[in-house]
Amino acid sequence: MPTHLILVRHAAVSIDPTLPSHQWPLTPDGRSATHQLAHKLAPYQPSRIITSQEPKAVATGAALAEALTLPSHAAPGLQEHDRRGVPFFENKADFATAVSQLFTHPNDLVFGNETAVQARTRLETAVRQQLKSFPQDTLALVTHGTVLTLFLCQHNPHLQPLSFWQSLALPCAFVVRLPGLGLETAV
Repeated sequence: MPTHLILVRHAAVSIDPTLPSHQWPLTPDGRSATHQLAHKLAPYQPSRIITSQEPKAVATGAALAEALTLPSHAAPGLQEHDRRGVPFFENKADFATAVSQLFTHPNDLVFGNETAVQARTRLETAVRQQLKSFPQDTLALVTHGTVLTLFLCQHNPHLQPLSFWQSLALPCAFVVRLPGLGLETAV
């Protein structure tokens, strides 16, 4: 029975304002950084990579799986906070303000098509489903920054959502203890 779960934020993407963010591909540097992250994850002995269905997460998972010689597949529910239809934020400060509002008003629909509570609950359900489906595996789940923050902060109330979200690298990973999902370490 595994004692921990690994949560991974996808690698750096090629931002294309003409495409929705869920369609952005990884950059070559993002792929390289993912291979470096794989070496840091090896001591935690992941046995299966499961990704969101977004291309950037699938590509991150594929690079991890290649470097670690593991199976990888995509699963529903691990995607980012639903921002379909939201125009591209040219100004990073405006985007950070929108995300801050999402964190501080978790029950309100502040932007996108999900509240913070809805996005976190969706991810929680997906994580629990994967743990149930692969009870003998140490899973590495590749997801996205905002939902990752919502999930980890729910299970680790000492974390401050906005500062935690702002500190996330592309890619990065967190090891949490099972069954309580307490944060063990950042990788």
